[in-house]
Amino acid sequence: MDVRQLRNFVAIVDSGSLSKAAERLHIAQPSLSAQLRGLEDELQTQLLVRSAQGVTPTEAGKALYRHARVVLRQMEQIRQEVREGGGSEAGPVAVGFPTTIASILAVPLFARVREQYPGIRLQIFESMSGYIGELLANGRLDLAMLFRDSETRGISVMPLFDEELYVLGGHRVCPAIYEDAEHNADGTCPLEKLDNVPIVAPSASNGLRLLIERSFAQANTELNIVADIDSLPTLIDIARSGDACSILPVSALASRDPALRPPSRRIVAPHLQRPASVCWSNSLPVGSATVAVRQCIADLIRELQADGHWTGITLRRGSYWPN
Repeated sequence: MDVRQLRNFVAIVDSGSLSKAAERLHIAQPSLSAQLRGLEDELQTQLLVRSAQGVTPTEAGKALYRHARVVLRQMEQIRQEVREGGGSEAGPVAVGFPTTIASILAVPLFARVREQYPGIRLQIFESMSGYIGELLANGRLDLAMLFRDSETRGISVMPLFDEELYVLGGHRVCPAIYEDAEHNADGTCPLEKLDNVPIVAPSASNGLRLLIERSFAQANTELNIVADIDSLPTLIDIARSGDACSILPVSALASRDPALRPPSRRIVAPHLQRPASVCWSNSLPVGSATVAVRQCIADLIRELQADGHWTGITLRRGSYWPN
């Protein structure tokens, strides 16, 4: 087994097809198939399941894929640090953001890294938080912002802030949310006012959806999900129409023109909030470039919160922000 075989195997899994991987790698498909057979013979196990739809990794193939990702990233870091003189902040750093966080943090992070560390090639992935967690576990990311505050097997966690949730829109189906004089002054909405109100939310596997369901159940409030939508722009557009509410952090509106934002109220009694942490894999070496980007993320969060650009979050006091 050599690095070339590992790189080609990763390309096959990522492409989901031998023919697509061969085209991407600029090698003949029969040659790539022969390499794969040789790898399976050497390891004495089947690595891929072939079908008319392409190829998918077996459990053994998934294990090889994770280890191959680690080896390839280590090789890239060795090559970059030796080329740059050892330990300098240079090379690729892959960062994953849930969509709501990407909307406020991705562009400032790009600008900060370009300004302070021109040798770093930033790679930003944006998706639902569950998929970002999978990418981190599979070794495809160096860093990820995830909604958790405790470590899991193989993943280190540095809690940075707690994020409050808001009800957005729904002003046509439930105008009482915004007409309540008692709560209008401080821009809040008691959870009980959302009893049986039409709500659009991410699908059942999403962490935010699970938090919403648990919070409504604990408050003995009827949750009325009328559509499952795994698209942040669509959730916001429906909320803006007033035909249903959505429950999101206010940061989800950061990239929108204020004139195109739905009305919003912070949910109280009880407060709905979730922790957010920067995470990294214990199985990957943490190079100086990754440490630099991690620090940039923490600094930007503090700055955006301090100047009022990122509302609805409370910083976690600790190693980054001492009391």
